[in-house]
Amino acid sequence: MSVFRNQWLCFPLTQALFSRLLPRTYASVLSTTRLCPVWCHSVPRSTCSPGCHFLAQCAQVTVEVGLGSVGVRPDLLYHRLRLPIFITCPMLINISIVKVVAYFRERLISEKTLSRNAVRQLCDNKTVIAFTYKQNGLLVGCKYRTMEKRFWQGKGTDKILYGIDDISHASEIIIVEGEIDKLSLEEAGFQNCVSVPVGAPRKVSSKDLPPIEKDTAYQYLWNCKEYLDKAVRIILATDNDPPGQALAEELARRLGRERCWRVLWPKKDEFSFFKDANEVLKHMGADALKKIVENAEPYTNDN
Repeated sequence: MSVFRNQWLCFPLTQALFSRLLPRTYASVLSTTRLCPVWCHSVPRSTCSPGCHFLAQCAQVTVEVGLGSVGVRPDLLYHRLRLPIFITCPMLINISIVKVVAYFRERLISEKTLSRNAVRQLCDNKTVIAFTYKQNGLLVGCKYRTMEKRFWQGKGTDKILYGIDDISHASEIIIVEGEIDKLSLEEAGFQNCVSVPVGAPRKVSSKDLPPIEKDTAYQYLWNCKEYLDKAVRIILATDNDPPGQALAEELARRLGRERCWRVLWPKKDEFSFFKDANEVLKHMGADALKKIVENAEPYTNDN
């Protein structure tokens, strides 16, 4: 840690040097205050000045993000300094913009649920929603969503399930296809729920399952294996469309069909079915959503 106590790391010449040797970030520790200004060279200078952003306490490794305080995994700060951009720059603030608040209100997601799950918005583009990914209470990644439903993940984001801490001691868990569906199930009384971090496949693979180290599309499952292994009952509540059905099958193949159950979304009208948890919440309410999940059926290829 002594190398980080030198102020010369803040000079342009050493910035350029360490930018090449250490990917994306570096930190310097002020010996007098024991506080660490974190600098991110990959953000334009107009929005990121060296040494002028977050003060990370060395002992607790805490970073102030917007209006809230979140823990940051020590290895992200100090193991080759792989600190993601969204942590190194003051980009996240609490949900406050009317348009974003209205977006969640229309979907019957309460501010209490948003707060518990640390849902934020970008400060420089306040119509972009930020879903913070945490593990053991520490921030390990972030996924962004625009009002136009465009998604991307912050650089350095760990491949894990969204809401993984909520199933750390659960013997029964629910897996959904999106962060908003996870929030929707919380409105129905289910906190033992996680979401996959990426979209569903177009169809089920016809190939045998690859070795774990080569199963890159579902690496988020293997990274959470210790959590999933504790579950004796896994309820799959993916979207009611071909990709959602394909995702359910791919999950069941890896998790074991014998412990998987499937939520069957009800009819919306004479010609169609509800697509996902949030759609049911919006049109039928939290109590109805709860009953539908509780009535999940054992998983078979037919459902």
